[in-house]
Amino acid sequence: MKHRALLTFFLILNGALFSAWASAAGDAEAGGKLFTKTCGGCHSIGENARNGFGPQLNGVIGQLAGTVPGYQFSDAMKNSGVVWTRENLAAYIEAPKKVVSGTRMIFWGISDPEKIENLLAYIETFQNP
Repeated sequence: MKHRALLTFFLILNGALFSAWASAAGDAEAGGKLFTKTCGGCHSIGENARNGFGPQLNGVIGQLAGTVPGYQFSDAMKNSGVVWTRENLAAYIEAPKKVVSGTRMIFWGISDPEKIENLLAYIETFQNP
C-alpha cells in the first residue's frame, strides 16, 4: 500500500512539474492571436513581413537591437547595446522604456507573464533557419 501511495504522489508531482514546464514554454497559437491584436498594428512577422511603423520581427531573438535593415530606429535603440535574448525581449514586452530608455515605441507593456510567454513562443516560430 505504501508503494502505491508513493507512486501516486510521484505521478502527481511529475504531472504538476510537466504542466508548469509546458506553460512556461508558452502557447504559440495563443501568442499569434495576441500578436495580431497587440503588436500587428506596427510590426509584422512571417514569410511576407516588411518594415512598417515598426520593424519586422523575423529572427529577432539573438539580434542586436536597432539593426533591422531598412528601418530607421531611434538613437536610443541603436545605441542601447541590447541583444534580444528571450529574457531581454520578455522584459521589453513587459516594460519597453525600462529596457531601452528613450525608445520611440508607443506601447505601455504587458504585465501578464503567461501572455508574454505566449508571444515569445509565437515569435520563436519565425527565427531564421
